[in-house]
Amino acid sequence: MNALLLSAWFGHLRILQILVNSGAKIHCESKDGLTLLHCAAQKGHVPVLAFIMEDLEDVALDHVDKLGRTAFHRAAEHGQLDALDFLVGSGCDHSVKDKEGNTALHLAAGRGHMAVLQRLVDIGLDLEEQNAEGLTALHAAAGGSHPDCVQLLLRAGSTVNALTQKNLSCLHYAALSGSEDVFRVLIHAGGCTNVVDHQGASPLHLAVRHNFPALVRLLINSDSDLNTMDNRQQTPLHLAAEHAWQDIAEMLLIAGVDLNLRDKDHPSDLSGKSLSFKQDHRQETQQLRSVLWRLASRYLQPREWKKLAYSWEFTEAHVYAIEQQWTGTRSYQEHGHRMLLIWLHGVATADENPSKALFEGLVAIGRRDLAGWSTMARSQLTATSTSQVQMILVPQPPE
Repeated sequence: MNALLLSAWFGHLRILQILVNSGAKIHCESKDGLTLLHCAAQKGHVPVLAFIMEDLEDVALDHVDKLGRTAFHRAAEHGQLDALDFLVGSGCDHSVKDKEGNTALHLAAGRGHMAVLQRLVDIGLDLEEQNAEGLTALHAAAGGSHPDCVQLLLRAGSTVNALTQKNLSCLHYAALSGSEDVFRVLIHAGGCTNVVDHQGASPLHLAVRHNFPALVRLLINSDSDLNTMDNRQQTPLHLAAEHAWQDIAEMLLIAGVDLNLRDKDHPSDLSGKSLSFKQDHRQETQQLRSVLWRLASRYLQPREWKKLAYSWEFTEAHVYAIEQQWTGTRSYQEHGHRMLLIWLHGVATADENPSKALFEGLVAIGRRDLAGWSTMARSQLTATSTSQVQMILVPQPPE
């Protein structure tokens, strides 16, 4: 940015005039290809634009920068309505696209500039014009989380179910951005909730994957297909299990997903216990949880936590979801601890005796030595005050 470009950028008309009269080259560009016209348009300095167009010679109105954008693009992208009107009045090309295929309509919609967007619609720019990836202005507004712009474009006649080259709908882009307001507008306008993209993912898949419970609830209430599988043969429930999104998993279960569908890569029978990932953190179980932590971190061998889980009727889906939380050579300790806390919550919910269930589980996997130790350790912890618990050495299990 030389002195001439900076004067246009900051709207210092008098400085600009002095520099021009002193012989400054008016056809200069910044390293990004910005001309005087680009600078003044982006910052909305109409008097500077007027001086450039009326007093300077051979200024190309539709000259493009390094991104392929004209001054008209720049004014639209940055919400400069007065500058946009001036350029339209000067006869600029309304339909020109940048290097990514974006028109001024795409740029204004993506940035949420309502006044500029309304003017571009009034001018008559093509609402269904697609950029290089196949996005319309409505896709851009949905992806940018701009519900007012989405409503404006829909009222103007934009197609709510337009698809990109990768078969992404506007609802897909709303699911990626996480905007509940945009979602409501699109669904109310008739947006199809069950269209799938090139990877077989529906908007529900994306809302689950990115952990947007509010969007999942909206899609459930809009009669979305809860059991649709993507190209990996995963349903939304598989994704919730994979990422351990507890709230979403429970929502899907309450809504009535098919528990017998299988993930191609991790087949499992989900017809057993309810898929829940609640962990027990109650004050009254603090002493037992101390025993469980020692059990998982010190005494259970790498594969024994799985054996214990299966003996308590955990499914493959439960185990797979737990394994996604940590990686590393000693991650089995965290896996085992998480499994034990989930088990403890289930035991409490079923009103069972946790000490008895733990003893029986350890015996079932051939670790009677640990079964006896766990009973003795808990007895010692129960007989000890909370402050003393931190100081005692829990007995080691027999070798």
